[in-house]
Amino acid sequence: MTQIDKSKPVLVTGATGYVAGWLVKQLLEDGLTVHAAVRNPDNAKKLAHLNAIAETAPGTIKYFKADLLQEGSYAAAMQDCELVYHTASPFFTDVKNPQKELIEPAVNGTANVLESANQTPSVKRVVVTSSCAAIYSDCTDCQNAPNGVLTEDVWNTTASLDYQPYSYSKTLAEKKAWEMQKQQSRWDLVTINPCFVMGPALNPHSNSESTNFLKQVGDGTMKAGAPKMGTGIVDVRDVGNAHYLAGFTPSANGRYITAAHNTNILDMALTLQDKYGKDYPLPKKAVPKWLLMIVGPFVNKLFTRQFIRNNVNVAWKADNSKIKKELGIQFKPLQQTMEDAFQVLIDNKLV
Repeated sequence: MTQIDKSKPVLVTGATGYVAGWLVKQLLEDGLTVHAAVRNPDNAKKLAHLNAIAETAPGTIKYFKADLLQEGSYAAAMQDCELVYHTASPFFTDVKNPQKELIEPAVNGTANVLESANQTPSVKRVVVTSSCAAIYSDCTDCQNAPNGVLTEDVWNTTASLDYQPYSYSKTLAEKKAWEMQKQQSRWDLVTINPCFVMGPALNPHSNSESTNFLKQVGDGTMKAGAPKMGTGIVDVRDVGNAHYLAGFTPSANGRYITAAHNTNILDMALTLQDKYGKDYPLPKKAVPKWLLMIVGPFVNKLFTRQFIRNNVNVAWKADNSKIKKELGIQFKPLQQTMEDAFQVLIDNKLV
C-alpha cells in the first residue's frame, strides 16, 4: 500500500504527449504541482495547450528540460517527487532503423528514468505507460492466449526486431522496468497497458498515430472501404484517468490492461456515419481480405501479408476486469470517443 502525499510535486515525463496532456490536466485541476519534463521548455508552441490549462486550474506547472537518452537528465525534475509518471516513449511505426529509433529510446529511456528514481530518496511509486503491444503482436495471439482472451498475465512472445518492432520495443521496455523494480524495495511500480488510444487531442497538431489514422478515415483514403482488422480501443481521457488512479490508489499494483472495447477498424469508422457521413467520404464497407493481401504491401509497407493474415477478419479480445475492479474506472462509449476525436480534426481544419 503506497500513500502519495498530494502536497508534493508529481513528475510527468513526455508531458506534451497525447495521453500525458489529459493526465497533466487532471493533476492541475486537482490542485497539484506538476513537474513537466520536456525536450525543450522554450518551445512555446508545444507547451501552449498545457499553459492554457494551467492558467485556469488551481495547480501549478513547472517545466524541466530532459532527454530520454541522456543519463541523469531527469534528476532535477524528480527532486522531492513521491510519484513519477513515465509516459515518454516513441510511438511511430514508419522507421528505417528500429533498433536506434524504437528499441534504444524505449528501453534506455525507461532505464534512465528508473535509475533517477533509484537516486531520488523521495520517490515511492512509478507509473509507467506501457502498452497492450507488450502483451500481443497480432490478433492471432489473442486466439492463442488462455481461453482466447488477453489478460495481464500474458506477455508478447511473437514480436521481434524484424516483425512488429514497435511491439518489441514496448515489451523490452516494460520487462526492463519490472527487472529494475525488483532490484530495490523503496518504490513500487504500476504499468498502464492501453490498446489503440483514440479521442480528442488537447494538442491537435501533435503528430500522433491516432490523429494520423483518423485523418485517413475522414480524408477519403479509406473511401473504398476499411479493413475489418481486430483491435482494442480506449478513450485518451480514460487513459489519462487510468494513470491518475494508478498513482493515487494505494493498493494499485502490477499491470493494467486499459481497453474499453473489443472492436475492429471498420466498426470504429462506422460510428462516425450518422453524424458525419453526409459531409465526409467515410468508409461504409469492409475491404476484402484477399484484396488487402494483394494491394496492402504496396499501400503501406507495414501491411505485410503476414500482418494482414494475422489481423484482418481476426477478432481481438482482452479482459479489462482488473482495471475496472481495482481502480474503479468506467470507460466512455465508442461512439463518443470517435465523434469527439473527429470533431477536433474538423475544428482545426485537419480533414
